[in-house]
Amino acid sequence: MATNVFDFVCQTTTGEDKPLSDYRDKVLLVVNTASKCGFTPQFESLETLYKKYNGKGLEILGFPCNQFAKQDPGNNEEIAEFCRLNYGVSFPVFGKIDVNGSSADPLYKHLKNEAPGALGTKAIKWNFTKFLVDSSGQVLKRYASATKPEDIEGDIQKLLP
Repeated sequence: MATNVFDFVCQTTTGEDKPLSDYRDKVLLVVNTASKCGFTPQFESLETLYKKYNGKGLEILGFPCNQFAKQDPGNNEEIAEFCRLNYGVSFPVFGKIDVNGSSADPLYKHLKNEAPGALGTKAIKWNFTKFLVDSSGQVLKRYASATKPEDIEGDIQKLLP
């Protein structure tokens, strides 16, 4: 049974297993992304945060998801290329997953359990829901899609050494 985020293994865009324990001792911002969403421009703000704080202990992990209005229909390679070419994304983008339902990725089942949404709801409501995880792998907070990455910066700073 996973006790923290670092217990999970996720697939990269090339289908390789990537243990999240590789990010142990880092602060994580985990985001379900989509390339054809009204919130897609948040990639730019996420990349800005990543460049500013990656050397200080922040990792941003993007998880493409096609469950919301089919706004990420491409394959893993197309999605990764879109992020890189259109937004200069250099933070890790993983393989496409489901975040809700019976086929939800185990990481997302854990995130939703540890940080329910408003009124205690577990389901992810839309693309670009964000989870802040401390350096010991504990899920601290969930942010709604409309919360801009720059509005999370203060919370991130408090967790960095």
